[in-house]
Amino acid sequence: MDTHSENRRKRLKFQAWHRGFKEIDLILGPFADERVGQMDDAELDQFEALLAVPDQDLYDWICERSQPPERLRNRVYEQIFDFSRRPRGT
Repeated sequence: MDTHSENRRKRLKFQAWHRGFKEIDLILGPFADERVGQMDDAELDQFEALLAVPDQDLYDWICERSQPPERLRNRVYEQIFDFSRRPRGT
């Protein structure tokens, strides 16, 4: 893995953990820790696009209060959605 890819992955992990909305931090942070290292460039692009979404919107999508626009309902979104429903910390 080249330095640019490593730095990008580190930046995305940091962003996932430090959004300022605790509920989203606790979903995206562990997800990033588990998955970002395995993502290809296209998936990193999708994750980056999802990180650009306002916290409340993303949280509403994950809680199924509303649906994401079709352009953001991608493979990585589906992985985050599934991850958010997995039991953790037991």
